[in-house]
Amino acid sequence: MTGQRPWRPTRRRLADTLLAAVPPVAACGLALGGLSLWTAYGNAGTPASITVTDGKMFAPTGTTPDTAAFFRITNSGGAPDRLLKVTTAGAAGRGPILSRHVMTSSNTASDRTVSSVGIPAGRSLVMSPAGFDVIVPVKKGGRQTGDLVAFTLHFERSGPVKTLAVVVRPGQDRG
Repeated sequence: MTGQRPWRPTRRRLADTLLAAVPPVAACGLALGGLSLWTAYGNAGTPASITVTDGKMFAPTGTTPDTAAFFRITNSGGAPDRLLKVTTAGAAGRGPILSRHVMTSSNTASDRTVSSVGIPAGRSLVMSPAGFDVIVPVKKGGRQTGDLVAFTLHFERSGPVKTLAVVVRPGQDRG
C-alpha cells in the first residue's frame, strides 16, 4: 500500500462531475421557481370557506311529527367540505336529520337519511324539497310563520356555522 498514490481530482474529472450535476439542479430550480410563481398568484388553493344563507323551515301542519328546513350553503374556498350534521334547540326528541328526496322506479317519492353532504370547492348547494333537506322533529307548541329558529351546521373542515331559519308556510317561496 505504500506504493499507491492518493486520489487527486483532475481538471477533466471535475468538469465531468459538474456537467453531470447541472441538469438535475437546473430542473429542481425550474420546478421550484414555477411552484413559487403558481403560489404567488393564488393558484395553490385555499381552505374551504363556508357561508350559510337563506334558511327556511316549513311551519308544522296538522299532527305531522316532522317538518323540513332548507339552506343555501356556499363554499367559496379552494377545497371541498362536507356537511356532517345539523343541530338546533328548536327540535324535539332525536334532533335534525340530513335527508335526500329520492324518486323510486314506481314514480313514488321517499326520503333517505344521509350521513353527510359534500360541498364542492367554489360551488353552492341549495337545499330544497326535491333534493337535500334537514328533517326537523316538531317541538310541542310548534312554530308560527315568521318565527326565527337557530341552527348550527357542522362541517368536516370548516367546523360549526351558526345561522337562522325563518318559518314559512309549505309552498311559500323558498327563494
